[in-house]
Amino acid sequence: MTIEAQLRRLEKNRDDFHRCVSSLDERMFLTPISSWSPRDIVAHLVGWNRYLVEGADQIRRGELPFYDIDPGDNYAKVNAVLVRKYSSTNREELLDDLWASARELQQFLRSLDPGEWDRDYGVRHGGATITIRNSVDELIDDYHHHREQIVKWRDTRRVEE
Repeated sequence: MTIEAQLRRLEKNRDDFHRCVSSLDERMFLTPISSWSPRDIVAHLVGWNRYLVEGADQIRRGELPFYDIDPGDNYAKVNAVLVRKYSSTNREELLDDLWASARELQQFLRSLDPGEWDRDYGVRHGGATITIRNSVDELIDDYHHHREQIVKWRDTRRVEE
């Protein structure tokens, strides 16, 4: 997949996620799905957009990204920090933060030399090689996963009401 195609997938998944969360009323936005509410999920993605910029710079220096050093189970420690840091309960404010952080990430990724996307800088985690490309792929998948999670939950709640 070309870099441009990967960036389009990131934009599409972000846009789909944004539309999904925008469709929720304020009550649903703040209602827990499991341990997280849609609000918490947005805060998590705002943070990961920004973490990826810093992490990509660390990868380029041959360093393990800070979020992989002691992430906790399923990145629970890292994500808990983000849910607290982006603490607004206002849906529009958090969605604006999502757009801003996504724009920062897109600008950063577009500024990279194409050769940096797949370059092996010698960074390993859990036996896998970490590249900028596979880090972006994980974020793309995260947007998709969380949108699907919210849609399923939202549709189930509507049937129950």
